[in-house]
Amino acid sequence: MRTDDELRRDVEMELRWDPSVDASNIGVAGKNGVITLTGQVSNFFEKWRAERIAKRVAGVAGLANEIEVRLDTERTDTDIAQSAALALKMDRIIPFDQVKVIVDHGWVTLEGKVEWYYQKSSAESIIRHLAGVKAVTNAIAITPKMISADVRNQIEQAFKRSAQIDARQIWIEADGSKVILRGTVRTWAELDEVEAAAWAAPGVSEVDNRLTVTYAVG
Repeated sequence: MRTDDELRRDVEMELRWDPSVDASNIGVAGKNGVITLTGQVSNFFEKWRAERIAKRVAGVAGLANEIEVRLDTERTDTDIAQSAALALKMDRIIPFDQVKVIVDHGWVTLEGKVEWYYQKSSAESIIRHLAGVKAVTNAIAITPKMISADVRNQIEQAFKRSAQIDARQIWIEADGSKVILRGTVRTWAELDEVEAAAWAAPGVSEVDNRLTVTYAVG
């Protein structure tokens, strides 16, 4: 079992290893298995990527992302909103006429309704890469046209097909279009995989992920 110092060093090495972020201005602290990221980056995508990189390190039980986004060049909210609306319109899988973009000092909020979670996720991914964006709040609602009568079984079958998921410690509750996940997983990567599989089930409008990562450092 690794100590917090060992875990911190692993996260620092993983950040330096990944070429998608500039780790030179990112600080890492660890306490009781929880990693805190500090410092500054030049765009929101780097902040998001740094979090994803840290979470994939074995032993990370929790994470606080306190990295500050300091843009190289500022853009007006109007400019960002126009770019965001155009980018969403160009994406063929997103019903852009159902999604609204609100920008406040570089903070983008997405509102509206889509039928599938992958559409909601894709919309956020597009905005995340835009210049001038400092943060993103994804408030898009999922409103499926049809609700499957066997959501729980479909999710269980998806878990069994996945090489990354150990379904033995996961319990699924389905209440109409809402799914609740309980139990434990071994890593953050497995937690993300479980949630993604649950969202992929037809008719799911909400996933309440109550899973915990069991790994702890002393």
